[in-house]
Amino acid sequence: MTLYLDTSSLIKLYVHESASERVLAQVEESSAVVTSIVAYPEARSALARLRREGRLSARHLTACRLALDRDWPTLVTIGLDAALCQWAGDLAERYALRGFDSLHLASYLETRRRAAPAPVTFSCFDERLARAALAAGRAAARTRH
Repeated sequence: MTLYLDTSSLIKLYVHESASERVLAQVEESSAVVTSIVAYPEARSALARLRREGRLSARHLTACRLALDRDWPTLVTIGLDAALCQWAGDLAERYALRGFDSLHLASYLETRRRAAPAPVTFSCFDERLARAALAAGRAAARTRH
């Protein structure tokens, strides 16, 4: 199974939150774990925010950062180019997404295109992005047939 992680799912690998066990299990069951290149700075930003909010100690922040840096090379990353960014812009308009969310959606759809006909699971904990991925995935499947 190929698994696409947006940043809300990726962060659950390093910070114990609701559904962290589910994401860990999905990762362990996957033959490939994919994310967008933007997930790294987003994850670092989220970890720093959790530290500022007092939800992570300085020691835990350091441990999370080291673990992310250790794991990052094992992830398949979808890079950004002009075409993917334009596609993300179209998706942002169509599904009323924030910028980085639209980049994750475009990266997920690109992952599906590359993996076809094998399925790709999308892991995300942002309701709007999850709904957009479901709708965009259905639309992409209709255009292939």
